[in-house]
Amino acid sequence: MKYDVVILGSGLGGLECAFILAKCGMNVCVLEKNAALGGCLQTFRRGKDEFDTGFHYVGALGKGQILERIFRHLGLMELPWHQLDTECFDQILLKGRTYPLANGYKQFAQSLSAIFPENRMELENYSSFLENVGKGIADPIYKESGGYDSINSLFEKSAYGYLCRSISDPLLRDILSGASLKLELRKDTLPLYTFAQINSSFIQSAWKLKGRGSLIADTLADGIRKMGGTVLANAQVISLKEKDGLVFGAEILHKGCRESLSADLFVSDLSPQLTLELLKDSPNIRPVFRRRINRLEQTCGFFTVNIKLKEGRIPYLNRNSYCYSPDLESVWNIAENQSGGKVKGALISQQVPESGDYATLMDILTPMNYSEVEKWTGTLPNRRGEEYLAFKARKAEECISMAQNFFPDLKESIETFYTSTPLTYLNYTGAVRGTAYGIRKDCNNLTQTLLTPKTPFGNLYFTGQNLNLHGILGVTLTSLLTCLEILGKEQVVSFLE
Repeated sequence: MKYDVVILGSGLGGLECAFILAKCGMNVCVLEKNAALGGCLQTFRRGKDEFDTGFHYVGALGKGQILERIFRHLGLMELPWHQLDTECFDQILLKGRTYPLANGYKQFAQSLSAIFPENRMELENYSSFLENVGKGIADPIYKESGGYDSINSLFEKSAYGYLCRSISDPLLRDILSGASLKLELRKDTLPLYTFAQINSSFIQSAWKLKGRGSLIADTLADGIRKMGGTVLANAQVISLKEKDGLVFGAEILHKGCRESLSADLFVSDLSPQLTLELLKDSPNIRPVFRRRINRLEQTCGFFTVNIKLKEGRIPYLNRNSYCYSPDLESVWNIAENQSGGKVKGALISQQVPESGDYATLMDILTPMNYSEVEKWTGTLPNRRGEEYLAFKARKAEECISMAQNFFPDLKESIETFYTSTPLTYLNYTGAVRGTAYGIRKDCNNLTQTLLTPKTPFGNLYFTGQNLNLHGILGVTLTSLLTCLEILGKEQVVSFLE
């Protein structure tokens, strides 16, 4: 079978690229090795309940904001989006007190200034900085040249260093960073741009789906098929075929049968490491490039507790809650504390109920290093042994105890719960070492850790969270950058208008 474009992987980046290219008239084929589409957007069902894995909420989805403009073209604004409380979309529990984060740059600064009046000017400057980052987020797409200049200058700066210079109160620095478990807080590596772009988008507006995250993947896949494209699940790519510096075909295993596909262009939503494995003996990949890619470090993963609640017990809060252990010196010490295996910080997120004022499903997420589960590498789900089950039970108990800071009756209100580790993500999404945010970007080593869509092959491109940005907004923008290499500026800009 011959296509214009073959997409490897059906994560958000792969599906968005496929949708954009199909809408621009190309015959596309998406290949997904698992039964479920969507990567970290996929959900799992237990009885009548459906739990999310990696999706919980998004930012910048308000009318005219960057994600809303793109999602409108992708057919995703018809989904049942639900806006979180504008006066407190996130709440941060630190040192025994809860602090609200408000939507709107001015409101965000004013709300915290009421608690920290001596830091009003610092908060206003910080908020203005985030607003400017948000305004320039699409510069690499809009501008003919130089669009990366301001962004790369922020990638080369330390997020932690910026906060230390800009915010004099250590507690306030922690509050401003407290909702950042949706990225990896590392003092020594985290780029300022990653920190600022993500926080800026959620301050603009914050939204959940009234339903499962897989609705996003299903809607994109349906749209691709309606435009004549092909989306294949249970289709594992075994190898890529090349000739004269170009990839011309893919060998796949589809429902137990070997098949060959050919295309003019290929886009990989797989990790760069897995993509290169499909081209093991390629003379076009220099050994130095292969070594560079294989040595790239991965960000941490997550331990997750998915909870089914008893009816009418826990009120639904229209916000997300972040809780930190009182003995944690700073939220920026989360990474080093992970090695000890104790839960020091967690995100608590409730699914929007179908009706009524009480939550029925709740997720608790805490960062986890792959080293904590590495000894079970190679084991299969549900067959990892009693020690693994005991390990997860202890971890779940710590997470639930931490969540009780916000929900004191939580333990008595749990009907049942399920757990997952980075090993789970590795098995079901293919994420290297169960990473939650892809390759670790290092502000001290930008040229080595920040990848572009281009590869050593003229017709093979990367996309997804392993490039410059992660998260729903980050991956969406990265998808546009990948399509920019294929379609040119004019057609891609139309998806921003």
